[in-house]
Amino acid sequence: MRLDKFLKVSRLIKRRTLAKEITSAGKVSLNGRVAKPGAEVKPGDLLEIGFGARQIKAEILEVKDNVRAEEAANLYRIME
Repeated sequence: MRLDKFLKVSRLIKRRTLAKEITSAGKVSLNGRVAKPGAEVKPGDLLEIGFGARQIKAEILEVKDNVRAEEAANLYRIME
């Protein structure tokens, strides 16, 4: 699955267009490398997302095309 779509489906970012803009700006890294919106994600990958001064680190646990809002948090695990 594409990175921008995963960010939207997992609800880490609310809209896919915003996810695409953030990844295009170089604010998202996948497994330690700056990622483009079309980068493929799979379970076990590590994401780092920069929101201004805030940094979110998450491990991808599962990749699904569609999930309900209640189940979206099961797709990733926030790391400290």
